[in-house]
Amino acid sequence: MLTAGQILRLNIEKPAAGGRMIARSEGQVVLVSGAIPGETVTARVERVGRGVAYAETIQVEDESPDRRTIDHDPLCGGCLYAHIDYARQLAVKALVIADAFARIGHLQLPDAVSVAPSPEDAYRMRARLHVRDGRIGFFREGTHDLCDPRSTRQLRADTCDTLERLAAGLRSLGMAGVRELEVSENIDASQRVVHLDTPTPMSASALAGLGMSEGLTGLTISAPPGRGPRATVVAGSPYVVDTVAVDGKEVKLRRHVLAFFQGNRFLLPTLVTHVIDQISRESRVVDLYAGAGLFAVSAAVLRGAQVIAVEGDRAGAEDLAANAAGTQHRVKAVHELVEVFVARQHNTPSVVVVDPPRTGMSKEGLDGVMRLNAPTMVYVSCDVATLARDSRKLVDSGYRIDRVAAFDLFPNTPHVESVVTFVR
Repeated sequence: MLTAGQILRLNIEKPAAGGRMIARSEGQVVLVSGAIPGETVTARVERVGRGVAYAETIQVEDESPDRRTIDHDPLCGGCLYAHIDYARQLAVKALVIADAFARIGHLQLPDAVSVAPSPEDAYRMRARLHVRDGRIGFFREGTHDLCDPRSTRQLRADTCDTLERLAAGLRSLGMAGVRELEVSENIDASQRVVHLDTPTPMSASALAGLGMSEGLTGLTISAPPGRGPRATVVAGSPYVVDTVAVDGKEVKLRRHVLAFFQGNRFLLPTLVTHVIDQISRESRVVDLYAGAGLFAVSAAVLRGAQVIAVEGDRAGAEDLAANAAGTQHRVKAVHELVEVFVARQHNTPSVVVVDPPRTGMSKEGLDGVMRLNAPTMVYVSCDVATLARDSRKLVDSGYRIDRVAAFDLFPNTPHVESVVTFVR
């Protein structure tokens, strides 16, 4: 029986979902951080759970040719794969997808998965950071210790400059109450909004000393709980506007700093193009978990589709309604929980698009989607485990997997965006 603190020599077999790699010792599975499949490493056991041990690499004995040197903390948020050559990262993520479908969904994919690459630097348009002792940063993996966001290269240099000026302003105001913040910027970073999250709401006037920091087009703070807005505007606008160029046309989308939106500025047009390619001209589309309308508005503008777009989050639904207004009535925006909508929807659309949260679709939501009986379903997912789980149910209901594509929206991390097209 393995115990915490034990030192092991391990042969790394294959990747596991979540960022660690699989090895075995004394017949027990060990999930190892900081390793690459094919390596032999010395690792220290961190903890032991039910049937599995967790360990960290402390020395590489037989090094993979795909290992690279990094000059920052490998455990800083967003860097778990940074020690792996980027081409190998893509191959590892493809293996993780295929393994999840085989192991969780008991499904064989029709073809090998190709993961679309992204530039590794300055890719993030949205990020949640933490404020501790007047510093702004990401958490180090498994801790509440802050690490420098600039060193991870996920954010633009001018974004980091803006956050540092904001941190200095918060320190001067003694704003210990600010514990988290969200930064959201558009594709070209011409607009950038920061939301300050506080445990207890405070008046906007308390932040008057910050003014409009250089590099910001908007600043908001937590609003009092209730039925009103979740954010109070301190200065500027709480929105950014993205222009996504696809097939020679432009799709413009307004979004609130607190609304969900895909986070990679470089792969956004590629992802939209792939999803829209699954939709025939003038189709009838239902878009669930529609957010600000990225796929719904794109389908209307690029395919002339008639779309019912459903979003349950208030901030996202308000953006969706605003963006639908510019589609000449081709997008009908519905502010409703997906489960409520599918329970009362009886017309069969040509295509259903779903982009649920990391937890996947609820049982009620998935059952309702299957009852719609659409000939084509496009499932966009940021979590391969829940995608594989839901795919099994869709296949059992009469769908087959027609195509699987993946997009590396978060380089140097274990996360990967997958898009599965199902047909009846």
